[in-house]
Amino acid sequence: MDLSLDERTRVCVLAAYSRQADEIVVLDMTPHSSIADRFVICQGRSDRQVKAIADAVDEQLRKSGEKPRAMEGYQTGSWILIDYVDLVVHVFDPETREFYGLERLWGHADQLAVPELPASSNPQATSEALLVEKS
Repeated sequence: MDLSLDERTRVCVLAAYSRQADEIVVLDMTPHSSIADRFVICQGRSDRQVKAIADAVDEQLRKSGEKPRAMEGYQTGSWILIDYVDLVVHVFDPETREFYGLERLWGHADQLAVPELPASSNPQATSEALLVEKS
């Protein structure tokens, strides 16, 4: 199944949300970088949560037939980068995110609206239900 960039972005955001990612940001990199068209940036509160967020993103996109070109930083869990060619997902711990400041570095990139996230006391169950509906 071929998903559009918008659909893959939505899957990434919902997968991250399902693992209670904080401060999810989507940047439009198209006019500013040849690296990727879009960045999804988020954070977890611990290395274990950072890994869980990255695992959820990878798992959900693989279910749609999307495999990453590369995944880096998984062993340390402070900054995991998942490269889907035109979409790059950055999952940080708070200290590493602050230090590298991708939002500051790419401050001229437009911040896109994050796909609407459901208001729920159980983000994992709600997000997974939405992902199933869209698949």
